[in-house]
Amino acid sequence: MFTPSQHDVRRFFCEAYRKHQGNQVLTPLEAIARDWILQHPEYHDALRDVEEALAADYSVERGQSNPFLHLSMHLSITEQISIDQPPGIRGAFQLLAQRRGSEHEAHHEIMEALGEMIWNAQRNGLPPDGAAYIENIKRRAQG
Repeated sequence: MFTPSQHDVRRFFCEAYRKHQGNQVLTPLEAIARDWILQHPEYHDALRDVEEALAADYSVERGQSNPFLHLSMHLSITEQISIDQPPGIRGAFQLLAQRRGSEHEAHHEIMEALGEMIWNAQRNGLPPDGAAYIENIKRRAQG
């Protein structure tokens, strides 16, 4: 399994943004990252300088959202939907996006459900519960 470091992730997003700014060819994964970067102009400053990005502190105590975590979650959710893993996420996403009128807003709600699933797994010392995750997304679509 590929487990990039925090610096690897930050370099990846900065590089995707740099290549986009320079009209350079992007890898397929960079193109997906670029699409999410463009939907988050509030993160562009954080992506302009890789050295600053590597040194930035996004701890909870500082009260800042972490653009690299946020964009990484968008990538993860995009991949989950594309391969329908866990099973049912594609349909749950489509329902949520339709109800919210926005795929982007649906992604943000799925991020909350993903965070809850990870938190519950860590708290209980169990593997992530994909079925509960999907049910959480479906409940959000109904609400």
